[in-house]
Amino acid sequence: MDIQSLIASALPFPDLYATGFADVEGLLSEPYREYQYALVFARKLDDVIIDAIKQGPNRTYLDHYRTINAELSQVINSVSASFDRANIKNQPIKPTWQDSELDASYFENLRTPFSHKMAATRAGLGWIGKTALLVTEKFGPRVRLATILVQEKLFETGVFIESCKCGDCTICVTKCPAQAANGREWNIQTDRDLFYDAFKCRDTARELSLKHMNEKVSLCGICAAVCPKGKKAPGTKWR
Repeated sequence: MDIQSLIASALPFPDLYATGFADVEGLLSEPYREYQYALVFARKLDDVIIDAIKQGPNRTYLDHYRTINAELSQVINSVSASFDRANIKNQPIKPTWQDSELDASYFENLRTPFSHKMAATRAGLGWIGKTALLVTEKFGPRVRLATILVQEKLFETGVFIESCKCGDCTICVTKCPAQAANGREWNIQTDRDLFYDAFKCRDTARELSLKHMNEKVSLCGICAAVCPKGKKAPGTKWR
């Protein structure tokens, strides 16, 4: 089986995807501990929709977010089914969980059972920015992620990114309506809570979504909209 051709054929819009393969041995907790590798899919979000986010989430962004999540789920389920037919043990992990699917520990620390962002850094797709978004080399933070875990090495893994590449840029920090970040840079030794308050982000996003859309969702988008890496601003340099 030509794995890379199989993956490419499953992508409805190949130019809008970045994929990577990561070694995650020893980094996963139950129920995923048996898997050693992660195949990560990053799907670009629409620039017009993201650029229109000014004061917080809007209905167009929410609908787009849900549409891309559904597309990613379809992609990973298609690839997973092909893996099943080839007797490649795998576990697809969709872009997001519903509250009803999470246990009590999530509501204590806002950490899901599996981190797509961690796998993406291990696959070399990007780094964790100052507001805890994955910032990809190809699309900046304007992406949604999904993953398929596998037990065997399908092809060469990406070059692991161990630290933030945002440099002195703090625009996401200053524009965050929740003031959820303190400007400290991420690296693999830095726990999320040392540079970013997930509870502040969630609570403010829910307030803004209720105000703008009359629906309480944990979605904002301002930091993704203002990031120069996503906009590919002329003259911006990334170390």
